[in-house]
Amino acid sequence: MLKKGEVRLGIAPIAWTNDDMPELGGEISFEQCIDEMARAGFEGSEVGNKYPRDPEVLARALEPRGLSIASAWFSSFFATKDPQETFDAFIKHRDFLHAMGAKVIVVSEQGRSIQGQMDVALHKHKPVFTEDEWRKLVLGLEELGRLAGEKDMKIAFHHHMGTGVQTYEEVEQLMELTDPDLVYLLLDTGHIVFAGGDPVKMVEAFGPRIKHVHFKDLRKAVVQKSFDEDLSFLQSVKLGAFTVPGDGMIDFAPIINALAAVDYRGWIIVEAEQDPALAPPLEYARKARVYLREQLGF
Repeated sequence: MLKKGEVRLGIAPIAWTNDDMPELGGEISFEQCIDEMARAGFEGSEVGNKYPRDPEVLARALEPRGLSIASAWFSSFFATKDPQETFDAFIKHRDFLHAMGAKVIVVSEQGRSIQGQMDVALHKHKPVFTEDEWRKLVLGLEELGRLAGEKDMKIAFHHHMGTGVQTYEEVEQLMELTDPDLVYLLLDTGHIVFAGGDPVKMVEAFGPRIKHVHFKDLRKAVVQKSFDEDLSFLQSVKLGAFTVPGDGMIDFAPIINALAAVDYRGWIIVEAEQDPALAPPLEYARKARVYLREQLGF
């Protein structure tokens, strides 16, 4: 069993305001977002585009609501840009998260990514890294791991639809090529199932390296439409490909059991980017919290 205290539950602000499509939830304030997170029963959050980046200001907003910062997304561009650009940006990002008390930094490689391109077909144009791009990615991520270690933090790599590390096989390759003491893994249930992979297999294979977890569910009909019509990633999101745990096609009980078997400790973040006009964030946050209480016992 996963244990309360050793595992903490948070929710991502992307259900309220979407970072890739700011028009989704553009009218929702930062204060409404964190108020509703707390009302739904969560104790943590990741960082969205409306969050203040002054640690003192952000802490003053979160503390009365009983919320902590679990992590925040960081985009690397090792496959396509001078690595020093990524290193410089990462240090600033690392120091902000360290000031907020976070222990894990979510990293996703965005070199050649199509995830943010509204009109680029997701399945037809998925990037496939060359051997040289893999080499650059591995070297870059290992350096980020060293930089994170300077603050007693870890990086957790986020496999993601529309990127060069999307499929289970690509995650496996990344884990084989990188130093296990420097590069760790984020398990995202929705993304790996969307990519045709098995989250339980991923936990069993890489359990000790999983340092952060995103729980998101999938609507089967929208996922099928994404493949049938070769939609872009953002088009799939707008149509509702993702939803909260317990509202879609994924059975989370085996995933939770697998995480317990490897003694996972850390954050589980509900992350289900949807159009808030179609999926009211507080309603869906509460739905997720009820489901997770039933599954986890806390």
